[in-house]
Amino acid sequence: MSPISSPDGSPSPALPANSPAGGSAASPDGGPPRPRPEAEPTEPGASKPDPGTPDPGTPDPSVAERATRDLAAQFEDEKPGRVLSGPAGRLLTMAALAVGALALWQVFRPLSQGSKYYLIIFLAGVLPLVFLAYPADLRLPARLRARRRRTNRADATGSDRRIPALSSSGPTVTDWVLVVLAVAACLYPVLPIQIGSGGGGYNAFLDRQGLLAPTDLVLGTVLLLLLLEACRRTTGWILPAVCLLFLGYGYYGGLLPQSWPVAHAGLDFSQLVDAFYNSDSGFYGTPLDVAASYIVLFTIYGAVLELSGAGRFFVELSAAAFRRSRTAAGRTAVASGFLLGTVSGSGAATTVSIGAVTWPLLRRAGYPPERAGGMLAAAGVGAILSPPTLGAAAFIIAEYLGVSYLQVLGWATVPTVLYYLGILLAVEIDARRSGVRPVVIDVGSPWRLLARFGYHFASLIAIIVFLAIGVSATRAVVFAIVLTVALSFLAPKNEDRAHRLTPGRLVTALVTGVRGVLAVTAVCAAAGIITATTTKTGLGPQAAALLIGGAQAATSDPTLVLVLTALLAAVALSLLGLAVPVTASFVIGWVIVGPALLDLGVTAPAAAMFVFYFAVLSEVSPPTALAAVAAAAVTGGRLVPTMWQTLRYALPAYLTPIAFVITPAGLGLLGIGGVQRIAFAAAVTALSVAVLAVAAGGWLPGVGPAGAPERVLGALAGVILLWLEPVPVTVGVALAVVAAAGVFIRRGAANRSSSGSPANPVEEQL
Repeated sequence: MSPISSPDGSPSPALPANSPAGGSAASPDGGPPRPRPEAEPTEPGASKPDPGTPDPGTPDPSVAERATRDLAAQFEDEKPGRVLSGPAGRLLTMAALAVGALALWQVFRPLSQGSKYYLIIFLAGVLPLVFLAYPADLRLPARLRARRRRTNRADATGSDRRIPALSSSGPTVTDWVLVVLAVAACLYPVLPIQIGSGGGGYNAFLDRQGLLAPTDLVLGTVLLLLLLEACRRTTGWILPAVCLLFLGYGYYGGLLPQSWPVAHAGLDFSQLVDAFYNSDSGFYGTPLDVAASYIVLFTIYGAVLELSGAGRFFVELSAAAFRRSRTAAGRTAVASGFLLGTVSGSGAATTVSIGAVTWPLLRRAGYPPERAGGMLAAAGVGAILSPPTLGAAAFIIAEYLGVSYLQVLGWATVPTVLYYLGILLAVEIDARRSGVRPVVIDVGSPWRLLARFGYHFASLIAIIVFLAIGVSATRAVVFAIVLTVALSFLAPKNEDRAHRLTPGRLVTALVTGVRGVLAVTAVCAAAGIITATTTKTGLGPQAAALLIGGAQAATSDPTLVLVLTALLAAVALSLLGLAVPVTASFVIGWVIVGPALLDLGVTAPAAAMFVFYFAVLSEVSPPTALAAVAAAAVTGGRLVPTMWQTLRYALPAYLTPIAFVITPAGLGLLGIGGVQRIAFAAAVTALSVAVLAVAAGGWLPGVGPAGAPERVLGALAGVILLWLEPVPVTVGVALAVVAAAGVFIRRGAANRSSSGSPANPVEEQL
C-alpha cells in the first residue's frame, strides 16, 4: 500500500534499507543497509503544514512512495521481477490490459464455451507475461560469486539469504522463445486448426480426453515444462522440485512393492499428461479457476484502492488513534498492519508498506531493529488472515468446500481478532519490560480524519454488504472497484488531486493488478500437477492412513489419536510451508493432511481452516520467513534474530488452530454454533492467548516481571486452555491464577527489598 509522510512530523518516511531510490547507508558489520537518520519529531505545539502543501525542505514524498512501492513489489513473491520499458514494457502493458478486461468481462458476460475455455484463454494471456516480467536468473558460477559479494549478509553467522532486487534488464532471446511456446501450448486446445491427428478446436480436444493424439502429448509436455520454469522464476527451485517429485511418484509408483501403503498400479507418461492437460483436476483445475476468477479481481481492487490513497489514510488513522498513548509506535504498527491487511493478500508486501512509515517511530521509541522487524513482520502477515481480502488459499477453500466466500470470511473473523490481540499484548509487554520511550506523533484527531477520508472504508463495507445479500464475490469486488473510483473524486479541495482515479490511473491500476497475479497463476496452474497426481494415484487416502497410523502406534485412545494426528499434521504443514508458497502449501496440505483430519471426524470447515492457518504461518516461520526477510530489509536488522522475534510475536497463532480440530467446542472460534458456544470459545481462547503472551514476554502488565516458574506455569496454562472442555478450562484457569499470584508475590518481595524506592518508570500504566 502507499506509504505516507511520517505521522510524527519528520520528513517523508525513511526509505527502506536497500531502497532503489533511497539514501541508505551500509552498516559497518556488513549487514543490510540501514536507513539514514530522519529529522527529530515535531515539537509539541509546533504548527503543522497543510497536508496538501509540499514542504520545500523535505524530499519529494512521491519518491519515497515509489521507493517503498518498489520494495514492496519485490516481496509480493519469492523472487523479484523486471522493470520493463520500451517495446517489451508496452507489450506487457497491452497484454495485461487485455487480461484484466477479459477478467472483468467474464464476471458479467461469461464465455459461452464454459469456464474451462475461459481458463485456457486466461492462462494463454498470463503465462507468456511471466517470461517477460521475471528473469531466468541463471548465472555462471563466477558471476554468482560476484553477485553474492554485492548482496546483504543477514548476520555474523554467515546466513546469506539475499534481499531481492528488481531487475532492469530486458527479456532475452530465450525469454521471447518461451513466450512464443507458451502462447502456442496454451492456445492449442482452442485453435480450430487440424494438426495431424490433433487440433481441430476446443470440442475436438475435449473428445480426445483419455486418448491424446501425439500432437496433444507434445504440446501438453511443453506446457508442463513451461509451468515448471514459470514457477522456478517466480518462487524458486523448491516448488518445481515438489511437482517433479509428484510426477515421478505417478510414473514410478507402480514399481514400488505392492505391500507398501503408497504403492499404486502405475501410470504411463501419456496418462499423466492427459490428467494434467485435458482434465478438470490438472492445469485447469480449481486452483487456476480461483486465480482467474477471484484473485485477479481482488488484486485489481487492491491496486485501485492503493492509488485512491486508502493506504495513506489507514496508516494516518492508526497513528492518530494511538498518538497519545505511551506505546503509540507499536500500536500504530499493529493497527496499520490490520487495516492494510483488509485490502492486501500479501504478508511480506504489507510488512514493507507499514514498516516504511512506522519504523522511524519504532526506532525513536527505542525498539532495536530486530524486535521492531519481528513486530512488523507479524503484523504484516495478518494481511493474509484479515477479512475481507484473505489470501488466495481462502478462495480455494470456498471452491473446495462449495461454500460462499462470505462463509469463509466468517470463519476467519474470530481467529484474526485473536491473532492481533496476541501481537498487541506482546507490544504492551515489550514496552514495559524494555522501557520503551513515548514518541510524539503529530497528527490530527482520528475523528477529523474519519470525517474527511472515512469514505475509504466504503468499498470494504460494500463488499461485505453485497456478499450478505447474495451477490457473488466476483461481482461484489467489481462493484467495490466502481465505488472506489467514484469516491476518489470526493477528496477535499485543499488536498492534492493525485489520488483521483482518472482513466490513465485506472489503466495503471489494471496493469498493476494483473501483474500482481502472474506468480499466483503460475503456482495455481502448477498445483494441478499435484492435485491430478493425487487424484489418479489415490495418494490422499493412503497418506491419511499413514498419518493416522503413526498416531495410533502411540495410543489407542480416540481422543489422543486425534490430538497426535493434529500435532503431526501441524509439524508437517509447517515444514511444507518452509519450502513452497502459501497457496501451494495449502493445496498440498489439503490433499494430504485434510483427508486424515476428515477421517477422524473433524468437520470440513475446521480441517480446511487448520490447513490454511499453518500454510499462512510459513511466512513467519524460520528459517525462511519471507515476511521477516522483508522486515529486515526495512529496519536493517540482523535476519536470524528478526525471524526469532517474529516467531515470538506470532506464537499464539501456532497454537490457536489446534483448538479448531481437537474439540467440538473449537468450532465456536470459526463462528459455527450458537452464541453461547462462540462466546465461550472466544473468551477462553483470548485468555489462552493473553497467558501465552505473558509467558513469552516475561512480564505481567500492571504488575511486573514474571520469573521462570511463573512463565512455565503460564505456558502450560495457555496450552491447556486450548482444550475447550470444562475440566481442562478449569485447570488452565487455576494454573493461570497461580502464575499471576506468583508474579504479585515476586513484586511484593522486590518492593520490600528496595526499601520503598521509587517504582521503575517502565511499569507506569498507560
